[in-house]
Amino acid sequence: MAHAADWQDGALPPDMPQDVAAVFAGYPAEVRPRLLALRALILETAAATPVAGPLTETLKWGEPAYLTAANGAGSTLRIGCKPARPERGALLFHCRTTLVADFRQLPGGTLSFEGGHAVLVPRDGGLPEAELRRCIAMALTYHLDRRRGGRRNRRRAGERGGLPGGPSA
Repeated sequence: MAHAADWQDGALPPDMPQDVAAVFAGYPAEVRPRLLALRALILETAAATPVAGPLTETLKWGEPAYLTAANGAGSTLRIGCKPARPERGALLFHCRTTLVADFRQLPGGTLSFEGGHAVLVPRDGGLPEAELRRCIAMALTYHLDRRRGGRRNRRRAGERGGLPGGPSA
């Protein structure tokens, strides 16, 4: 399996659907490696989160999107680069979830946010992989967690290390 660090050259992976690859190819070359690293983190985290089930990689709103379509366990994650801020990539979440509000409460404090829908990722510097993996895992299990008792229990699970990237990782 490819790892986030493997995409620093910006080359597109061969297993990517053609329509998704076309969107990645259209992103600015300066930020494409970081966006590919986000994709790798999503795929790695999904593999480490069996309850999420298999991911579907597709396009939503013209952006690469990752869905737990087989079992509906999670909320859609998207990867984007906004024209107004081309120097930053973003991991995007559905704005009607509590995900970004929950992420703001997580320990670590190195993530940057935009509104209630995005975690911003600068194109340079270290990628806060542990924090991002935790956010990704929370999104991949969002609907399961809501059915089991809501975000308070999801936060507790993360605090116990029950999510990839949590304290026990």
